Amino acid sequence: MHLVLFALAIDAIYVIIAVAVAVVASAGTIKFIDHLRKKDVETEAKNMLDRARAEIDSQRKESELAIKEQTIQQKADSEAELSKARQEVHERERHLDKREDSQEQQAEQLRKQERMVEASQRKLAEKIEDATRRNDELTKLLDLERQTLHQLSGLSRDEATRKLLDMLDQELTRQSGAIILKHERRLAEITEAKAREVLLTSIQRFAAAHTAESTTSSVDIPNDEMKGRIIGREGRNIRAFEKATGVDVLIDDTPGIVIVSAFDPVRREVARLSLNKLIADGRIHPGRIDEIAVETQREMEIHIQKQGAEAVQEAQVHGLHERLIHLLGRLKFRTSYSQNVLRHSIEVAFLSGQIAEELGMDGTLARRCGLLHDIGKAADHEAEGGHPKIGAELLKRYGERPEVVHAALGHHDDIRPEHPYTVIVAAADACSASRPGARRESLERYIKRMEELEKIACGFPGVQQAFAIQAGREVRVIASSRDTTDESAAKICRDIATAFEQQLTYPGEIKVTMIRETRMTETAK
Repeated sequence: MHLVLFALAIDAIYVIIAVAVAVVASAGTIKFIDHLRKKDVETEAKNMLDRARAEIDSQRKESELAIKEQTIQQKADSEAELSKARQEVHERERHLDKREDSQEQQAEQLRKQERMVEASQRKLAEKIEDATRRNDELTKLLDLERQTLHQLSGLSRDEATRKLLDMLDQELTRQSGAIILKHERRLAEITEAKAREVLLTSIQRFAAAHTAESTTSSVDIPNDEMKGRIIGREGRNIRAFEKATGVDVLIDDTPGIVIVSAFDPVRREVARLSLNKLIADGRIHPGRIDEIAVETQREMEIHIQKQGAEAVQEAQVHGLHERLIHLLGRLKFRTSYSQNVLRHSIEVAFLSGQIAEELGMDGTLARRCGLLHDIGKAADHEAEGGHPKIGAELLKRYGERPEVVHAALGHHDDIRPEHPYTVIVAAADACSASRPGARRESLERYIKRMEELEKIACGFPGVQQAFAIQAGREVRVIASSRDTTDESAAKICRDIATAFEQQLTYPGEIKVTMIRETRMTETAK
């Protein structure tokens, strides 16, 4: 930039010189034209030349000053750049020093780790050598012991091997048995939970009345004079009535009641209805008694058939033989533990069908099995044997399926079940019989059953007290903490439950709860 300014100054000087030359030339020309004005022109030219020189000097000084300022600025910039470069170099040097220190530290750590690895390798080698030595010694000792055992036992190597394999086989058998028992217990828990769920669902789906029907066969009379008319002259009326109906008429001092007694519930019901008709009619004599008895018997047969048909329709079971329908109607007048057998059979039919449907089986067949499972009770006064056997024979005679016959024969678990419907009917029968309110018992029998439960529980050693609660469905047993331990108390609890199963007959289940505790009491005075 300084050079450019300097060239411009020189050009300006040349221009000025050229101008001066031109002026001088003009002055010469003017000299010829106007000699008189020569001095003025020279003076003017001189002045112009002085001004040009002064201007040139000023421009030169300004150029030099600008060049100096530019030089100073460039020098300052160069020094700043140099200082920045030096700073960067210093930073790089410091970073390199740090990296070098870090590398030295890493190298030192690597050297330490190498020394540790070498030490570990030496220790490992020593341990391997020691283990190898110990293994050799153990092998020698085992060989020596084996030889000693062979000498002491008198067994050969093959015999000892065979004996060892037998021991291993026994151990494996014991372990496999334990595993099998474990899985059996787990499977039993799962199946019990599933069975409980199915039973609860079936019972919830079927809502039945929880009241038992009265089974008394008594006839109300308007006054005591009627007792004499029933007896008749020299007892001829009562003898004719008992002969026509096949029952016993009990007349005592109880006011307003005559008792009709008979083993056959249908015959007893016919007698009760006949006696009510005779009392209402007022004409009581042997001829009228025979007429009323025959008429009531016909009405009872029609009523029994109607009750059987209604039960079949309610249970949704179709295609039964007329004789089986009649026998079902007879169950209307049969009770078991104060529970009406026909209502019980209908309830078992519904529960069996619902359990079968929950298990994905034939609900219709299950209802048929449940409805007919107690059919033998309608004819157990006419044949030998218990009602399961009688019922199975009747069902087989009238062409029922093997599942239905087997359900009637085995619903009390007297035989090994061959069909799943037998198990379903047995479960439904137990649910129907054990639900609250299904069966009633007298106060004396209830108290006797409670006393039997407590007596059996107190008969075991270590038992202090026993309390039957919840109508005999649970027994709380208090064990002595001095005479028993936790393990023996658990065994006694199981033994009491087993004794209940073997010595008592009861519906449902009895829960035995064993309580064993130690109490310490002190009084602060």
